[in-house]
Amino acid sequence: MTDETRENFLPTASIENLTRRSHLLQRVREFFLERDFLEVDTPVLSRDTVVDCYIDPISVTLGNSAEKFWLQTSPEFAMKRLLAAGMESIFQITRAFRDSERGDLHNPEFTIVEWYMVGQSYSDGQQMLGELLAHSLDDVDSFSRVSYEAAFRETLNINPHTCSVDELKNAASNHNVVPPSSMNTNDRDEWLNLLLAECVEHTLGIDQPTIMYDYPASQAALACVDNSGEAPVAQRFEAYYKGMELANGYFELCDAEEHQHRNDSNNKKRRADSRSELPTQSYLLSAMSHGLPQSTGVALGFDRLVMLAANSSLIDDVIPFPIERA
Repeated sequence: MTDETRENFLPTASIENLTRRSHLLQRVREFFLERDFLEVDTPVLSRDTVVDCYIDPISVTLGNSAEKFWLQTSPEFAMKRLLAAGMESIFQITRAFRDSERGDLHNPEFTIVEWYMVGQSYSDGQQMLGELLAHSLDDVDSFSRVSYEAAFRETLNINPHTCSVDELKNAASNHNVVPPSSMNTNDRDEWLNLLLAECVEHTLGIDQPTIMYDYPASQAALACVDNSGEAPVAQRFEAYYKGMELANGYFELCDAEEHQHRNDSNNKKRRADSRSELPTQSYLLSAMSHGLPQSTGVALGFDRLVMLAANSSLIDDVIPFPIERA
C-alpha cells in the first residue's frame, strides 16, 4: 500500500471548511424556518426523472427487476407533487446526482437546496433568493438584477432573443471564442450557452450577487414563457456571484400538455446529440393534470455557497469525500 493510498481515507476538505459548511447549513435552515416554510424530504431514488437536453441522470436497477429507477438530479418532481397535494411553502436540503459531471465546480453527487412558494410572484422569487444569499454570506448585503438581454447587449452587443446563428458565430469570432469540436454549430442555444459561459458569466456578480432573468424562451425548461414583449422570454432566473452560477429559479410551468411537449422536444434533441432518451411519463404530469398551483421555485447549489464562504475555487475543498474517495 502506498502512502497516497493510505491517506485516501482522509477528507479533501479541511476541518475548518467542514465546520464552516455545518454553520452554513444552519443559516440556510434558519432562513426558511423564520419564514414559516416546512422542511420536507422526498426520495432520491424514483421512477421519474427530468428530461433535459444536457443533464444525464444516473440509472439504478433493483434486484432482478428490469424496471429502471433514477437518482434524482434535483428534488423538483417530488416537491411539486407535494404542492399539488396541498402544501404551500416548502424547502429541502438533500443530495442530488448527475452523470459525467466532474471538475473544479462539479462532483457527481452534490448537495442542493430547493424551495417552492405557492402564490409567489416571479419578481418576489428573485427577491427571496437575494435575501437568502445576504443571510448566508457575510460579505453580501445587497444584490443587483440584469436581464439576459441586457447582459448580452452590454458584453457582446447583440440581442440574444432575436439574433441569428450567423450573428452569434460572428460574436464568438470577434471575442476569440472557438466552439468545441463536439458542439452542433447550427444549434442556436448551444451558441448562446457557449457565449454565456465564455464572455458573459465572468462579468456577473463581481462585488455583490447578480440575478439574471428573462432567459430565451427556448431555454425555459420547466418555467413559464412570457409572450407579452417583442420576443417571448422564459420566466427563469439565475444567481451569479464572483462569476460563478449559484442558483436557478422558475416561475413554474403548470400546464401538463406543454410539459409533455417539452419532454418530447428535449428527447428529440437528445437523440440528435447521441444521448439516450429519457422517460417522458411521470407522476409530475399526473400532478399537473390534477392541478398544480402557481408557484416560484429555486434550486441552489449548496456546495458552491460554501466555496464562496471559504473563498475557494474547488468543490473538493468544501466536501469531505469527492467521488474519487467516496
